[in-house]
Amino acid sequence: MDQEERLAVFLDYENLALGARDNLGGMTFDFVPIADALAERGRVVVRRAYADWSYFDEDRRALTRSHVELIEMPQHLGASRKNAADIKMVVDAIEMAFERDYISTFVICTGDSDFTPLVHKLRELNKRVIGVGVEKSTSRLLPPACDEFLYYDRLEGIEIPEPEERPKKRGSGAREPSVEEKPSGKGDVDDLAVRVAQTLAGLEQTRGTVTSSILKGTLLRKDPTFSESDYGFRGFGELLRNLAESKVVELSEGPAKGDLEVSLPEHGDRDDAFGLLRTVVADGGSSVALSGLKDRLRKARPGFSEKKLGYRSFLQFSKAADASGAVKLTWDEKAGDYLLTSTGV
Repeated sequence: MDQEERLAVFLDYENLALGARDNLGGMTFDFVPIADALAERGRVVVRRAYADWSYFDEDRRALTRSHVELIEMPQHLGASRKNAADIKMVVDAIEMAFERDYISTFVICTGDSDFTPLVHKLRELNKRVIGVGVEKSTSRLLPPACDEFLYYDRLEGIEIPEPEERPKKRGSGAREPSVEEKPSGKGDVDDLAVRVAQTLAGLEQTRGTVTSSILKGTLLRKDPTFSESDYGFRGFGELLRNLAESKVVELSEGPAKGDLEVSLPEHGDRDDAFGLLRTVVADGGSSVALSGLKDRLRKARPGFSEKKLGYRSFLQFSKAADASGAVKLTWDEKAGDYLLTSTGV
């Protein structure tokens, strides 16, 4: 229990409510999906929402049922209620960071880039910061500043209304897109596999043993908006098991229950890839230029990627193959390229 994360949630309510209404088919903002997502990350001890509530009278009851403290920011003559709410929220967050040491994580729910300095200051005070915002109304400056950023429209439980279909005009040539043309709404798992393998390779060089929690934390540091759910996985463990089945990573019991040790395949797949390279080089004649060689490997084995094996470039992969004795790699000054020859092993 002592290591449980304690979270304080601050909602820039006008930004969220208007962002949901204007960009998500007119839907009403719902705090419950945010609360559910945060429950997986720790214990929420503070929930505050800032707005002039005379403009959001119907929302008050739903927020009260979710135990959110409503901070009233009435509009005064000649003043902006939005700026007043922003300033009050910033002051309260900084004050809480100094006065309540037990709060380890601050959740700043807004898409407004004006809160970026607050995020920087909280992190400077050794606080973890999670951002939450509607994707289309979130400034590009805000997510990279956070330790983790959750897009509201991607959270479990959010159902965005389908836009009403307009009647098609005759002779317009319009047609229904095929299944292949329709967006799936999921990220490319192959691209994700490359990202995981590259990250894991770097961690193995600097840390040695890598657990799933360390790997997930590093992926979030590289991209605070990263979420395995965007790729169709219910959890990070399910993603790792999928990559293990594809032999991108290997899994074993870790030091703590549920925190698996993750590593790149040490021999099998790499030796197999080196063998494929040796075969393709041998089929190409006495020597083969490095340029264009990767395309030949992909023709022989569609889906080949040196990055899935932990190599940052095809040259690095070829140098590793040379070190293993699978091929001989030499620089040809006249050709201005590396040449590979098969060792015949």
